[in-house]
Amino acid sequence: MDKYKIILFDLDGTLSDPKVGITKSVEYALQKMQIQESNIDKLECFIGPPLQVSFAEYYNFDEENTQKAIYFYRERFKAMGMFENELYSNIPLLLKSLKDLNFTLVVATSKPTVFSEQILIHFNIDQYFDLVVGSNLDGTRTAKTEIIQYILDMYNGHKLDDFIMIGDKKHDIIGANNTGIDSIGVTYGYGSYEELSHSNPTYIVKSVDQLKDILIGSQVK
Repeated sequence: MDKYKIILFDLDGTLSDPKVGITKSVEYALQKMQIQESNIDKLECFIGPPLQVSFAEYYNFDEENTQKAIYFYRERFKAMGMFENELYSNIPLLLKSLKDLNFTLVVATSKPTVFSEQILIHFNIDQYFDLVVGSNLDGTRTAKTEIIQYILDMYNGHKLDDFIMIGDKKHDIIGANNTGIDSIGVTYGYGSYEELSHSNPTYIVKSVDQLKDILIGSQVK
């Protein structure tokens, strides 16, 4: 299948597994806010959505406390958390294969652009991406719909049919649906099959190899 030309990748839970860095940075922020969270696995819900949404939703923080918590989170995340992270198996090979076939690759993430770029460089996969679009450090452009629309506007010479969004959470699929592009939900990240299927993606896959088959078909194995 070669109908797509521009492929948008979510970062956390799609290209890399950031669990250790994110959950430990959330734990650190909560401790600074005088909250002890004994079960760090409970903090997996922070992987994917914007921090503003998660602190408000899961800990009922008001705007002031949410901003304080984000400040503390970034204090640890900038120092070490962003590198407590690993690429999913076969991601570099997939990216190289797509690039060799002249696909345009873009990162579309709710993580701040500046951190996302550093993570791509750390893993030596920045070379494969033409554009990295994340949120701004001031808390603007965090919604996935807004991020995808920004990318579509950057490539406004293309038809919507040329684009596909790949992500592991409902926010990725909803953003794609809201902007009128196809999507692939991946279940190897942090979203369940149920969460993804209820959001109506174009495809659902359970592995990087299945992802490759949809994007490239039989051209590369």
